[in-house]
Amino acid sequence: MTDTADQTAPEARDDQPQAPEELLAEPLEMPAPGPAPAGFRFPTDAEPMDGPNPLTDPDDDSDAADGSDDSDAAVRLDADGFPILDGDDAADTADSPDSARVEIVVPDFPEDFRAGFACIVGRPNAGKSTLTNAMVGAKIAITSGRPQTTRHNVRGVIHKENAQIVLVDTPGLHRPRTLLGKRLNDLVRETLADVDVVVFCIPANEKIGPGDRFITRDLAELRTPVVAVVTKADTVTREALAAQLLAVSELGEWADIVPVSAQRNEQIDVLEEVLLKYMPLSPPLYPTGEITDEPQQVMIAELVREAALEGVRDELPHSLAVVVDEIADPDDEREVGRIKGAGGRLQVRVSLVVERDSQKAIIIGKGGRRLKEVGVTARKGIEQLLGRKVYLDLHVRTAKDWQSDPKALARLGF
Repeated sequence: MTDTADQTAPEARDDQPQAPEELLAEPLEMPAPGPAPAGFRFPTDAEPMDGPNPLTDPDDDSDAADGSDDSDAAVRLDADGFPILDGDDAADTADSPDSARVEIVVPDFPEDFRAGFACIVGRPNAGKSTLTNAMVGAKIAITSGRPQTTRHNVRGVIHKENAQIVLVDTPGLHRPRTLLGKRLNDLVRETLADVDVVVFCIPANEKIGPGDRFITRDLAELRTPVVAVVTKADTVTREALAAQLLAVSELGEWADIVPVSAQRNEQIDVLEEVLLKYMPLSPPLYPTGEITDEPQQVMIAELVREAALEGVRDELPHSLAVVVDEIADPDDEREVGRIKGAGGRLQVRVSLVVERDSQKAIIIGKGGRRLKEVGVTARKGIEQLLGRKVYLDLHVRTAKDWQSDPKALARLGF
């Protein structure tokens, strides 16, 4: 056995860092501590454990004058570490601006309340917007006999006692011929990924065609349930409707099939009950009484476009865009000098944008007669929407081939 006294330290290796010789020669000297600040002293070993507790100990100015110890009356703490106050103390704390807790008022709703999104899709002119308005019970989406009337998602809210359905009316899916058409199709497909149920509209008065089959193939890839709705049921006989329902059932795999007539408000309640089955348990998504979140300017522009589409040629609807340039309130002192007309009416200035000068002439009409008719019709809808008198100032402008121009589409909000 080796004696530990005979062991020698291992030789230092060249690759190990060595301390400077001057540090090894003399021990390090620590500087003497300076004077402590006035009134300062180090606590004893016991004092850190016995120090004041801000949650349980009273303030210094509330100590008893006779020096009595109130430590036995410790405040009870809840699970989060906050003191539990009773009686007058709780009332005083609740009224204090320094209170650490804020009362949050949550609207009451049943535990079994359901709320979710239903996306309405279909090819152009399939009755999607008319169905949306009928289900919401108010006009929130413009309608027209011309295809591709809807150009952005329109949300409408159905309020039930124990549920809320948010309908998302989308542009018609179609074979795009312009950049605008491609963007509208992309918008619809993006929307499909974020809803709880899809409503696929197929008109009763038209045979199932390539467009319906194209949309069916897209919907078959979704995990979201799809309800097939046969719209415009009032336009065909009972025999023709039965034949269309059979054709729709053979077209794809559907969660449900419901025939409806939005014009006559038939089967609307049945469709709502079907959609409710696919709404998840959720608190309300919109305040009570709110039926849409459409911006005011967007709704005004849509009312003008709806009026302009009535009675025009087939090619014009695709080439027409409407933009609200300005809304001026005569009650606002900053608007003085720019107000037209009399009677304190709200000033709404709108641009109708077309692609060619020939289309501009169609909108204006002979002697401006057509544009005047558009203004009269649109103003009635805008006044009903805003609840006040309106001075509507319309201008027709040309932006060549704007449907295929990315910069023009961006300026027009697409």
